[in-house]
Amino acid sequence: MSNLIQVESPLHHAQLDQLIGQSQSGGIIFHEAALFGHLNLRGNADDDAFLTGVQEVLDVALPTTACSSAKSESAQIMWLAPDEWLIVVASGSEYDVEEKLRATLKGHFAVSDISGAQTLIELSGMNVIDLMKKSTGYDLHLDSFPIGKVVGTTFAKAGAHILRLSEDKFQLVIRRSFSDYVWLWIQQSSKEYGLSIV
Repeated sequence: MSNLIQVESPLHHAQLDQLIGQSQSGGIIFHEAALFGHLNLRGNADDDAFLTGVQEVLDVALPTTACSSAKSESAQIMWLAPDEWLIVVASGSEYDVEEKLRATLKGHFAVSDISGAQTLIELSGMNVIDLMKKSTGYDLHLDSFPIGKVVGTTFAKAGAHILRLSEDKFQLVIRRSFSDYVWLWIQQSSKEYGLSIV
């Protein structure tokens, strides 16, 4: 008997793998960065020992400026609140990272594996700004939303955290319960531009 656990992304039913490459001319490029490990970290950003411990485990300083992010070879960190961060790590490594954080950090902190509760969607392409303007009321000008900034806002009518990866590429953190709705919204809203799945 196999001990392997079957895991599926929130959008497995959309069979995105069968849609890859079917359209090369889309103004919107869609990619579900599925099955990454997601850890929610709570702690005191004014505690030097807490900051040092996180950096020791993740090889990058914890972003403490509002709406900022940080990235190392092994982790991407998004600031969610003054005492809360989302840590995204490679699939299958979340347990080890959580255990290292628990072994290293002292005092008051909390770390939780929320990998099954959400997914990452990446949107890019020459019309991605047009799509984003349809989907969120947040100011997308680079002066207001520079590369590396992460904001908690709405995408369509769903709650999301949006990280700007480049001038024309965004990463959305979407709850599992909203993923189907967001996927349907993107299909409908990108009809005038064309949609490519990668």
